[in-house]
Amino acid sequence: MTTPRIAIVVCLCLSLGCRLPLLPRDERISVDTLSEPPRTSFTRIPTPASEIQPVAFAQPGDPPLPTPAVSAAEPIMPAPDPRLGAPWDGELTLEQLEEIALATNPSLTEARARVNAVRGKWVQVGLYPNTHMGYSGQQIGSHGEAEQVGVYLSQEFIRGRKLRLNREVVDQEVLKAEQLAFAQEQRVLTDVRLGFYDVLIAQRRMEVTQRLVAIADDASQTAEALFKAAEVSQVDVIRSRGAMQMSRLLAKNAANSHEAAWARLTAVLGTPGIPTRQLSGDIESVTNHVDQNEALQRLLVESPEISAAAAEVERARWAIDRAYAEPIPNIDVQAIMQSDNATGSTNGNLQVSMPIPWLNRNQGGIREAESELVAAEHAVARVELSLQRRLASVYQRYANARNQVEDYSKAEGILDNYRTTLEFVQKGYEGGEIAYLDLLTAQTTFSQTNLAYIEALGELWAATVEIEGLLLKDSLEQQAN
Repeated sequence: MTTPRIAIVVCLCLSLGCRLPLLPRDERISVDTLSEPPRTSFTRIPTPASEIQPVAFAQPGDPPLPTPAVSAAEPIMPAPDPRLGAPWDGELTLEQLEEIALATNPSLTEARARVNAVRGKWVQVGLYPNTHMGYSGQQIGSHGEAEQVGVYLSQEFIRGRKLRLNREVVDQEVLKAEQLAFAQEQRVLTDVRLGFYDVLIAQRRMEVTQRLVAIADDASQTAEALFKAAEVSQVDVIRSRGAMQMSRLLAKNAANSHEAAWARLTAVLGTPGIPTRQLSGDIESVTNHVDQNEALQRLLVESPEISAAAAEVERARWAIDRAYAEPIPNIDVQAIMQSDNATGSTNGNLQVSMPIPWLNRNQGGIREAESELVAAEHAVARVELSLQRRLASVYQRYANARNQVEDYSKAEGILDNYRTTLEFVQKGYEGGEIAYLDLLTAQTTFSQTNLAYIEALGELWAATVEIEGLLLKDSLEQQAN
């Protein structure tokens, strides 16, 4: 067999007959080991379409696209580790619960995976097309007398900075995905804090209702004893029994509320089914006053929802640049080396082709990209208005609850007045001036007032946590990307 034919057979074996074995999943290259996309600021001024100039196509040996290091200013939370040993012994603090949630909440793993997926996309859209290799044969039926056989190599050369623009577009998608991941982390933390105070409030509610049950039981027994002594009427006995039944019903409902609050909290932690534990915290340490204007300004500056919308604006601007670069034709080059049996010589052919952009100049793609930019810019304004509307509702709840808590807890406030009333009734009862049932009524009223105070505290903490959490909650619900 002649040398050219041997070369042809080898090339065909490499290109057609040989397949690389697929590596096991644990041996494949991870996207994390590849270069990560560069970070750009939101202040980039896009290049006008009229200034996009065709550039000389890159050669396969040219330096790769630059990949600056990842900025430390926008870190992504570490991947949750479900093997973390949760500290379930003793009373749990808010800090411990947050640590557990950050390690085991599945939505955080999902968010990080989405970030890594977009980073993989960034790597892929900047890669150069593969070179094609094949067999070329002419005059095959000439019984070897006039055959021309050989191999060819073809390569598409990308022009117009398309690969760079691809990565610029996807770079903004990476930034958006990172902001959405940060938003998800904040949702998890907000839900943990809401659940923490919800359970604390439920614990206090159980304590108060248990005191109510004890008071009502005592009142019922006393009323029956007094009725036997002919000191009260049967109406008083029936009334005391009704009060006892109501207090027990409140206690049952409080226990159910505690179980439900604990179940919601453990779901957010990513550890459902954990038996109830006592939480350590102070619900009566009222936080500093929240100013609505300051909260709004913080939202507009720090909200990852706005940052994600801003990243979408930058992505749309780069997409316009990419749309204008699309009509710049790529060049296909094909080189053929073959032996000619008729002449006994070796010859070569070279073909260079490129499309003529006279029918398709990507007119529709450019219009689509420009429209997407308009939509993205207005989406930023929509998100800002949405935050203002949501803040108004949450702040109203906060202001109402704060007023209630202050009126209940301040000196000579509602709690003080009922406490003072109870003290006078106790003294009157000790002096024989007030009946025992009146004393029990005063004790019950004071306990019920405490219940109302606890409910107001719960509403205050819930609204405060939502505001401090940038109005991000419901981490286990499906979020729009």
